[in-house]
Amino acid sequence: MNPIVEIRNLRKTFGKTVAVDDVNFTLPAGQVTGFVGPNGAGKTTTLRIMATLDEPDSGDVLVNGCSAVGYPEECRRLIGFMPDALPEFSDITAHEYIDFFGHAYGLRGAELEARVREVEEFTGLYPFREKTLAALSKGMKQRVCLARALVHDPAVLLLDEPAAGLDPRARIELRDMIRELAKQGKTLLISSHILSELAEMCSNILIIERGKLLQTGTLNELAAQGAEARAAAQRLRVTLRCLEGGAALGKRLCETPGVASVKNENNEWLLELDGGEEKAAALLRELASGDFKLLSYHVHRATLEDIFMNLTKGELA
Repeated sequence: MNPIVEIRNLRKTFGKTVAVDDVNFTLPAGQVTGFVGPNGAGKTTTLRIMATLDEPDSGDVLVNGCSAVGYPEECRRLIGFMPDALPEFSDITAHEYIDFFGHAYGLRGAELEARVREVEEFTGLYPFREKTLAALSKGMKQRVCLARALVHDPAVLLLDEPAAGLDPRARIELRDMIRELAKQGKTLLISSHILSELAEMCSNILIIERGKLLQTGTLNELAAQGAEARAAAQRLRVTLRCLEGGAALGKRLCETPGVASVKNENNEWLLELDGGEEKAAALLRELASGDFKLLSYHVHRATLEDIFMNLTKGELA
């Protein structure tokens, strides 16, 4: 699949601080990519450069072959940027705010009216369009941010912490909207600290720390990269419950080759296995064929949180 966005040797400094250090990656068309890193890792700076709000010291961003450094105006028509917070305006309504950005992108007349209404309905803002921004909840303000990014129908969406501060229902609704945008063929790059939600939404993950891109790939690919990550991927965690015979089960588990650790918490056995899924299948077969009355047996694979903790050190630039 051809990339719609190419980041080439991007570098940005603020005084002596290197915020983005020779970053390279591509975003395939129509996919959702997660952008992960500790605070101060360079995520927002990278997004702002991609959105043509900041200029890099060197390097470039190409969107459908168009240079963001050389032709920022042309690139802005292809990109929608959702910042991490909505500017506070007390005397402007949600509709006026989105309409203003529609004008800024050159929409006029019936086309502007139709497009503004379309994004208001898509984001669920239409019933609240005449409310001032100051009167909106955090969730509604995030919807306004998303509507602003969508009003000119861009091919690429850059979302900076879109779920920050949202309640569970608002986060679920935002996730549904992101999935729908991906179905429409839009390319999305999402920066977020909510790693469990990124894992559910994203096809690919970028991990950045201290301005340097550490790893890129799918969850399975990332789990197999790096010595510590490979070890985490090979050592499976298993949770099981048994109706009775707890002491005998514990003894059996401790004596089983390949069981690296055994812990019992509230009648639930937590194991770490060496040998991957073949070993997990063999252990289940052995326990099920014995005298143990198993109630549940669950294999936990490496999560994005596991991968993130294995690959990063939590250091600031």
